[in-house]
Parts: sequence; C-alpha cells; structure tokens
Amino acid sequence: MKRIVILILLVSNICFGNDMFWSKTGHRVIGEVAQEYLTRKAEKAILKLLDGEGLALVSNFADEIKADRSFSKFNAWHYVNFPADKKYTDVAPSKHGDLIKGIEKCIVIIKDKNSTLKDKSFYLKMLVHLVGDLHQPLHAGRKEDKGGNDIQVRWFGEGTNLHRVWDSNLINSFGMSYTEFATTFPKLSKKEVKKIQEGSIYTWVEESQDLANEIYESVEVGEKLGYQYTYKYTGTLRAQLQKGGLRLAKILNDIFK
Repeated sequence: MKRIVILILLVSNICFGNDMFWSKTGHRVIGEVAQEYLTRKAEKAILKLLDGEGLALVSNFADEIKADRSFSKFNAWHYVNFPADKKYTDVAPSKHGDLIKGIEKCIVIIKDKNSTLKDKSFYLKMLVHLVGDLHQPLHAGRKEDKGGNDIQVRWFGEGTNLHRVWDSNLINSFGMSYTEFATTFPKLSKKEVKKIQEGSIYTWVEESQDLANEIYESVEVGEKLGYQYTYKYTGTLRAQLQKGGLRLAKILNDIFK
C-alpha cells in the first residue's frame, strides 16, 4: 500500500507539478463568460457536441487528460515560446507544436464536415481550454525559465513560483466560485465587446507576451509578494479572464455561423 501511495504522488507530481495552466477556476470563468456571448446557432451546435454540457464544465478537459500518457502529444499545445523582439509569425514553429498550432488544429477539425462527432467533441473541449491558456500571459513566457515556473517567489509567506502566482494564487485570493467570479466583470457595450474581439490569435498571443514581459519585470527571485502585488495586478488578471471569454465566444461563433 505504501508503494502505491508513493507511486500516485510521483505520477501526480509529473503530471501537474509544473502547474502549467490556469487554475480550474480561471478556465471555468472563461468558459462561463464565453457561454453568455454565444449566438443561438453556436450554442445549439455546441450543446449537441458536448451532450448538453456548458463550456465551463469542459474547460479543464485538456489538463485532466494529462494523467493519461497516451495524450502526451498534446502537452506542447498549452504554451508557446518565441523571442520578445519577434512576432509569432516571424519564427519557425516548434516541431512539437505549440499553443497557436494547437488552436488552429482544433478549429480545422471542428469545421471539417468529414470529422466524426467524437473528434469534433474532443477538439472542441481542447479549444475551450487552449483559448484560456492563450490569455494566461506566462503561457507566452520565456522558454528558459518554463514560463516563470523556475522563478521562485513567496506568496504571503509560502513558497511558490511566478507561474503559479498567475495560474492560481491571484485567482484563489478572491475566494470565489467560478460562477461568482464571472458576475464581477464590468458590463460592456456592443462596441466595447467588438473592440476586445478584434484581431486574431496571432495578435492576442503577442499581447500576452507583452504582459508576460511586464510580469517578469514585476518581481525579483525570492521576493515576498502579498497584498501590494494583488492590488497592482488584480485588474490585469480580471481583464485577461474577461478577454479570454469574449474571444473564445468570437472563435466559436465564427466556427458555427
């Protein structure tokens, strides 16, 4: 029994120890926001593909399947690295794939009339998650520090890393469920929504990288972070979650128009 417990802990650490994703709450918030901005046609098609489940409920699917090694080929889809002085389109993509290529692949399969319903459902779940990852700035962070995972800091006295601060610590500090969190965003006019939805995944990933560069400059290794850091970046965090939801809705509405 002791050996089994140790094995479970080791597997958990391998699969999830790097914390390379928004917290579950963050992804569900993005799914919940997107759900509110779907067209009727898109909502109907999505409900059929997801057997009646909403976007929030499937938003963590791409992380959950990491526990199964047969899905390891999708691991590289959760992040993207490219030089800070370059645009994504200026450099050759990773041979292993990346976040942008993953999103593009999902869209192609979902739109393909020859795709099976099973495949469309799988890649729709993946897409919901990956668009969420696209809006976590450190998923477009530096390759050399694994998107901030290797930058150790302290969060209210406890050891953590910069990536986890943005994945989990900031969001969890609100103490809200995803449904509660999703109701806290400012009401936007149609013009404001359209403005946020402008651009493409290429401009959005460059926007995330710009934020990542700012975040890197915001701390020093070993720094003690607390209320002051929370006050400084709460607005950025909330904006990214709302943008993620609105842009996910835009992608889905375009797919199912």
